[in-house]
Amino acid sequence: MAYQWSVWRLAAFCKNFSILDRTNVRHFSSAAGHISEKAVPYTTVLKKESSGAKGPTKPLPLSTDAVVIGGGSVGCQTIYHLAKMGMTNVVLLERDRLTSGTTWHTAGLLWQLRPSDIEVELLGHTRNVVAHELEKETGLNTGWIQNGGLFIASNKQRLDEYKRLMSLGKVYGIESYVLSPAETKDLYPLMNVDDLYGTLYVPKDGTMDPAGTCTTLARAAAARGAVVIEDCPVTGIQVKTDDFGVKRVSAVETEHGTIQTSCVVNCAGVWATKIGQLAGVNVPLIAMHHAYVVTERIEGIQNMPNVRDHDASVYLRLQGDALSVGGYESNPVFWEEVSNTFAFGLFDLNWDIFMQHIDGAVNRVPVLEKTGIKSTVCGPESFTADHKPLMGEAPEVRGFFLGCGFNSAGMMLGGGCGKELAHWIIHGRPEKDMYGYDIRRFHHSLTNHNRWIQERSHEAYAKNYSVVFPFDEPLAGRNMRKCALHEELLHQGCVFQERGGWERPGWFNPEGTSAVLDYDYYGAYDIPSHENYAYKEVLKKEYTFEFPPHHDIIKKECITCRNAVALFNMSYFGKFYLVGPDARKAADWLFSADVNKPPGSTVYTCMLNKKGGAESDLTVSRLEPSSQSYPLSPAFSGTGFYLAIGGAVAQHNWSHITTVLQDMKFNCSLIDCSEELGMLSVQGPASRAVLEEVLETDLSNEAFPFSTHKLVKAAGHMVRAIRLSFVGEMGWELHVPKDSCVPVYRAVMKAGAKHGITNAAYRAIDSLSIEKGYRHWHADLRSDDTPLEAGLGFTCKLKTDIPFLGREILEKQKENGLHKRIACFTIEEKVPMFGLEAIWRNGTVVGHVRRADFGFAVDKTIAYGYIRSPDGGPVTLDFIKTGEYSLERMGVHYPATVHTKSPFDPENKRVKGIY
Repeated sequence: MAYQWSVWRLAAFCKNFSILDRTNVRHFSSAAGHISEKAVPYTTVLKKESSGAKGPTKPLPLSTDAVVIGGGSVGCQTIYHLAKMGMTNVVLLERDRLTSGTTWHTAGLLWQLRPSDIEVELLGHTRNVVAHELEKETGLNTGWIQNGGLFIASNKQRLDEYKRLMSLGKVYGIESYVLSPAETKDLYPLMNVDDLYGTLYVPKDGTMDPAGTCTTLARAAAARGAVVIEDCPVTGIQVKTDDFGVKRVSAVETEHGTIQTSCVVNCAGVWATKIGQLAGVNVPLIAMHHAYVVTERIEGIQNMPNVRDHDASVYLRLQGDALSVGGYESNPVFWEEVSNTFAFGLFDLNWDIFMQHIDGAVNRVPVLEKTGIKSTVCGPESFTADHKPLMGEAPEVRGFFLGCGFNSAGMMLGGGCGKELAHWIIHGRPEKDMYGYDIRRFHHSLTNHNRWIQERSHEAYAKNYSVVFPFDEPLAGRNMRKCALHEELLHQGCVFQERGGWERPGWFNPEGTSAVLDYDYYGAYDIPSHENYAYKEVLKKEYTFEFPPHHDIIKKECITCRNAVALFNMSYFGKFYLVGPDARKAADWLFSADVNKPPGSTVYTCMLNKKGGAESDLTVSRLEPSSQSYPLSPAFSGTGFYLAIGGAVAQHNWSHITTVLQDMKFNCSLIDCSEELGMLSVQGPASRAVLEEVLETDLSNEAFPFSTHKLVKAAGHMVRAIRLSFVGEMGWELHVPKDSCVPVYRAVMKAGAKHGITNAAYRAIDSLSIEKGYRHWHADLRSDDTPLEAGLGFTCKLKTDIPFLGREILEKQKENGLHKRIACFTIEEKVPMFGLEAIWRNGTVVGHVRRADFGFAVDKTIAYGYIRSPDGGPVTLDFIKTGEYSLERMGVHYPATVHTKSPFDPENKRVKGIY
């Protein structure tokens, strides 16, 4: 029976069949009794009728190199890529049949363009696997359909976002076109274009078939020796503690036997949290209902592209001669009691929630108002706090890998992520920079915090189709970690950002305070929305791809730092001590620079991976031994180091260091004092004059040179003062016990008043640091960039004979040349850039911008990106210097000047106090 799209017919349908759940108005959960099987729009479904007793479809091996748990898209892609890379003694365990969890009902859309170069590459690999590689290997058609994709823009900001994607796509050769409303109508005659601003058309986007893809992947993996076993639920994971106290995977238990293995890959989707619990691993995802409906036949819809109308929060997927219609709403239903036996199941659709998508779909394709609904598809999906997957080795247990939490994108990201996960397992790290998906991006205090997980996952779901603006911040899961100065700065107008759970200063608003309030779920679930929410209104004003309205306020902070003095609260920094008998050996191996300097010295360095990529940049200070433990020093003898690391990536750094210490069996300890210490950075030409009134020590260049540190008293409180700068000025960092932060801060501000001191924050740091040419890790310095490529060769002790992690790769690069190299660009025209802009050299795309900001001292937009040669050969400095460049921003080319040194203070005089 078909049902009309008109509101009265839907209301009648809901009433007659009791679909509206009025018993729980908040829709936080669903009753188990609502589970029933509905119809997915696929010709082939892998569900088989029960024939009585069930058992594994194949005998279980006694031992394997790896066990993949979960036979959905990501599990099948992972075992396929493991086998393809040569690890063939692997097994996939599926509790029911392949695809039976969440994959079988997925919409299967693949869009090639995303606001991330890494995601574009991952999607490109998936497309290549399903559209080409698998058919060549097996002779089987996966069900791939290339019908194109169409993104709808109803306003200028949305079209600007699409133009940014188009520019990035040119770097990767992805064909795309910005269309006018009239051109859109020609392409899609059934579409209403009266309210359109424009569209982005990508002809080679398409649609995947879940059953066809997964069965073909399984066959290809099996042909290489991998084993896929269905009807075999995992009941336990054995974890053993080795002689060094490290927890490691040792076996996987099932009802039908135990498999000895040192590697488990959790690809269990919605059920991944339960699999994690078996090993004592936190898996921070949440299950929600996610729905679409399938229409009856629509005349003239054949061969139309798939559509994403982001502003209406709806997608339209071509389904033969019909459409599947779904989207993301602000009040999704949470599946709180995840059933272990739920397979090939669907929920009853809550029309009260889903109606908003129908309204948006009818507006975009009016013929739908008179089209029947053939079936509903409402199934479980897993969602995460930032709408990104969870991947990589869990910090709690070695050998336990995650490949889950794909936020309804497991089909389109599965190929790229499966390949990276396989490389991670075999080689110890992925090929690409996967930090954005790495479980270690979340601080350990958050991964088992249920309120944080639910709030952030809800907001990420509800905002999935929102424009991705450069300066947006979450409203959910805030105030989890606050430093001792939080209230002090809040009352002075600080607008906070969230990084790693911390509230860190973003900028200072002279118009008043804007506190972050408890999450109101955007008014969903009968929770009242905050009225006159100042923080939310401040964020909304910055929803632009032009210069933000607070541009001049950031300018004032920057110029005051350049001309006088500014105080930055950087207390969110990660602060670790590395001590113990093997501390020196560990430091030699971990850090690319030679940190074995006399006590009192501080060194800027990188930490590398085995491929020479930068896992971190940080400062390392050599300590004097101490007989007693207190916040400014642990008790230790021998060699000890103090590490200061950007707080957003502190967990990643902690995990990297811990893993290296374990692998190398170094006898030393890593101690986290991040919560016990604050960090104040006083920077600018007047910083010495200000601090001479606060610190009880000689601050002259001779007594306190650059890159040194001392324990001194500040306004009567003991602090560690380090002469460093992250903004390119003379200045000192004060590392302060948390109980002393407020009095020390007040003393500095009082002493600085006559020098014109100002509070400044991270938006200013972003501008000041790019102006000076300092790197930001995970922007213009990532784990797939070596220090030589990034212009940080001075951080590498290659002139010594000291071995360090990644050294061999750097030596080969010096011998063979660099195949990419960072370059700095400035443009004369006053337009903002934020990254992802295409870099053109002599009329050819040679890279894209990684990081960009406006430099107020040079009065220009500054951009950094990596350059590759079109012929694939080495990139020399001469190659960079001799080209004519332009940067493509939203389809417009801007002539650019290339620099091989910082455009501000290239001689590096100011940090040394030479003005």
